[in-house]
Amino acid sequence: MTRRELLARLDSRELTEWRAYATVEPFGEERADRRAALICMVMANLQKGKKQPAFELDDFMLQFGEADEPLTPEQMMTAFALATGARR
Repeated sequence: MTRRELLARLDSRELTEWRAYATVEPFGEERADRRAALICMVMANLQKGKKQPAFELDDFMLQFGEADEPLTPEQMMTAFALATGARR
């Protein structure tokens, strides 16, 4: 079904209800992204040092939109060390 067909079948109220439902129970790709981020968060927290703060889900969620500032070499090295378990 195309977007145009969907909008022809749904009225404003039903569309609003679906949007509200999706904020409470995400579905589709957002749900899959959250699931993958959760696995990454758990794995990273299992590998972190005892004195390091715990990682959070948002640390692993994909970000879309405008690009942030490029990483500095120090940030790249830290990301590499975290990903590979290398000591710094």
